[in-house]
Amino acid sequence: MTTICQWCKDLLLSFISSIIFYTSISLPYIEGLDFREVARFAPAVGFLVGMLLFMADISLSWLGVPILTRSVVVVALWVLITGGLHLDGAMDTADGLAVTNPQRRLEVMADSVTGAFGATTAVLILLLKTAALSDIEQNRWFVIIAACCWGRWGQVLAILRYNYLKPTGKGAFHKEAIRVPLDLLPGLLLLLVISCFYALIYPQNLIFVPFTVLIGITLSVVTGAWFNYKLGGHTGDTYGAVVEWTEALFLCVMTVLK
Repeated sequence: MTTICQWCKDLLLSFISSIIFYTSISLPYIEGLDFREVARFAPAVGFLVGMLLFMADISLSWLGVPILTRSVVVVALWVLITGGLHLDGAMDTADGLAVTNPQRRLEVMADSVTGAFGATTAVLILLLKTAALSDIEQNRWFVIIAACCWGRWGQVLAILRYNYLKPTGKGAFHKEAIRVPLDLLPGLLLLLVISCFYALIYPQNLIFVPFTVLIGITLSVVTGAWFNYKLGGHTGDTYGAVVEWTEALFLCVMTVLK
């Protein structure tokens, strides 16, 4: 019993560490937090972020706020809750990819100054998310939560599959946490549970569920593979880019399946 209690405590502390690492949610000070394995809980943090966004969206809907305004507010909260962590990574990645000299790309990505390509990328991602959400009137709660979870599952997949380009970089410790394919399973199971829950509530839309899972897996694989192809590996910035682009593209595809 003591072993089980300690395991549950360690699990809870790891999840809290992940919330602190991946979001700007204020939590009271807790001793004994270990941030080395936060990547394991990234999809779960995505579920938490998605739930917060859904609650904000449904509250605005009850107040009669039009769908476009709701979508803008939801996307703004999306950035606020995550502290712009992943968006900043997407911006730095874009600046790096804009450099024609491959040897200088990592140097440019490490520069804190945002270039034109980075700023343009941020605008494009935010516009894509806002426009897509504005076109999705049905299944909004499911789509928002699924987008947040698939984006972070794609990050975990990229951590597992590809080399980390900066051994001393800020995201290097993620490679120590995600080592074997089994580490992908908890996040995938969470997404399958969410999808099955949706199917139980809306059995008339049963055909919708396998398509969302297929699209989520496909986009998670493709985004990580594309950045690996362009850079020859990944960094902490590209992990953030995988999250942002998977989320944005997932929402865009959902406008077709709505």
